Parts: sequence; structure tokens; C-alpha cells
Amino acid sequence: MASRAFKTEAIVLRSIRYGEADRILHLYSKTRGRIGAIAKGARKPKSRFGGRLEPFFRLDLVLHEGRSDLLTVTGATTVDGYPRLRSSGPALGAGARACDSVLRLLDAAEPNPPAYNLLCRYLALLDEPGDGRATALETALAFRLKLALVAGFAPELSSCTGCGEGEHLVGFSGAAGGVVCAGCEAGSFELDGEAHGFMVRALAQPLSEAPPAAPRALRQVERAVGETLEHHAHVQLRAAA
Repeated sequence: MASRAFKTEAIVLRSIRYGEADRILHLYSKTRGRIGAIAKGARKPKSRFGGRLEPFFRLDLVLHEGRSDLLTVTGATTVDGYPRLRSSGPALGAGARACDSVLRLLDAAEPNPPAYNLLCRYLALLDEPGDGRATALETALAFRLKLALVAGFAPELSSCTGCGEGEHLVGFSGAAGGVVCAGCEAGSFELDGEAHGFMVRALAQPLSEAPPAAPRALRQVERAVGETLEHHAHVQLRAAA
């Protein structure tokens, strides 16, 4: 196969030291989806890449495609480095969990613009000065729900996954992929009205407007999203907070 170069915008999900001076990058690209690349000499003191090949950087990249499965980074300019995010421990943790979720759930080398835009929006929220809402568990779970949606694994929330009943929805089944009614609740766990309402509103509202909910309801939401992805995407995510 003839080698060639191309440009793409991407977010660094993970950066791993390799050899004496190189870096292996896990990237999520706006036009290519999940890709892996090597940046040769990136850890040398006078590297042309500077410190921009670290997680959370949003970059314009020039990549060289050759015989290896790994692309080679030949150029990188910063679109956004999210500097305030990097100065906050809670924001760093939330950003790392978000990038890890994308890394685990979206492994295809094909574009998913809604997923890319969602990750950019979440990192931008974490970078904004504010009252801590961006790093709250509510926002993290809203991000996971929206990520499941754009990945094609959104849970069924409008009617019972067993019989189609639209009322008396009292539980959630990860195996069935959604809510269940009282008559179909065998094998499910309790999902109370507050948790159900949070999931519906979180999917409908902008990420910056994640609805408030009690800790008990949020634990139920995290379990519902986690079990859905375990059963249907065969992915196990880290704890949301």
C-alpha cells in the first residue's frame, strides 16, 4: 500500500511513553474515529511537538499512513489545550474518565461526529470557571447517557422492554436494555421515579443543564448505564466519580 499523509482534528485520549523518546497516542478523530499513532522523538527536550501530545489536547494533526497499523504524527497544532481543566484535580479526574469511556466504547476507525462533539463539549465545560457543576456526578452521568446514545446503546426508557407497558415502570434490566414494569421485573433492579426522570431529562437537555438528583437515584442511574453497556456493548466502564 502506498504511503500517504492526511489531516484531521482529534482529541488525545491517552498518551503512552514508548522507547527512549517516542509516544504512542490513542486518538479520537473528528473524521476517522478511533486511531492509533506514534509521535517519534516527542519526548526529546527540543521536540517540535512540545507538550501538546498529552491527554485532553484538541489538535489539528498531520498523520502519515504507511505499512504499520500505527499512523505517524508529522505535524500537530493546538485547537484547544483546556488549560483550566489541567489545573483542577476534580476536572482532571472527570476528563480522564470521559476519555477512558470513549476509548472503551468507541473502538471503530470510522467517524462519529456526534460522539466527537460530545467529548469536545464536556472537556470545554470542565475547562470553564464555575461552581463545580461541570465536575458533579450528575454531569458525568449525563455525559455517559449521551455517549451511550451516540454509540447506539441508549437504554429504553419510554416503555417496558418486556411487554411494552408505558406505566408502572419500577425496575431496570441491563440484559433487556431498559426499564421494566411490575409484571416483568424478575431479574431487574429497582429504578425509582427520580432516577428514571433524571435519565429522560439528561438525554433531552444540554450537557450543561444536567438535572439534579439525590445520591441514591444517581447510583441507580450509574448502574443502569453500566449494566446496559456491559450486556450490549461488552464494555465495562470505570466508576463515574
